[in-house]
Amino acid sequence: MTETFSSSPLHVCRANYADPAHALAVVQLLDAYARDPAGGGEPLSDFAKTHLVGELAGRPHAFSVLAFDGAQPVGLVNCIEGFSTFACRPLVNVHDVAVLPSHRGQRVGEQMLALVDQIARERGACKLTLEVLQGNHSAIRLYERVGFAAYRLDPAMGQAQFFQKWLD
Repeated sequence: MTETFSSSPLHVCRANYADPAHALAVVQLLDAYARDPAGGGEPLSDFAKTHLVGELAGRPHAFSVLAFDGAQPVGLVNCIEGFSTFACRPLVNVHDVAVLPSHRGQRVGEQMLALVDQIARERGACKLTLEVLQGNHSAIRLYERVGFAAYRLDPAMGQAQFFQKWLD
């Protein structure tokens, strides 16, 4: 399985949670994303920073993709495999997409999503899913450019909406 895409000096690879440099990059990049308005504007909790990589590593249906500019981590995509009952096949939910502000507009997200697409296909997934805030116009343009579209089954029923319910 080829899991590295390179275009000098950007290097995109599947994260190895056992690699301390990759583990640190996952936490730092997710924290930067969480602090961004598109990620909620609040830093990750100390609990999340301490336990995130171990929890991801303990879930065989989770994987992450990292982008490095030289040795500097600049992008992260976290993915969790789910299951499509209609297709009776796995699907991959793109849970987090983060690119540092210094590297936005340089197709870093596009390159990471290309590797996610490859990994999902190798897993036999029928589709990729994600959610995005309506006001995140640059992310929406990226997702549409790489083939994502609003979810609908029957145009008469409209587009799907994303809901959440927090559990205590």
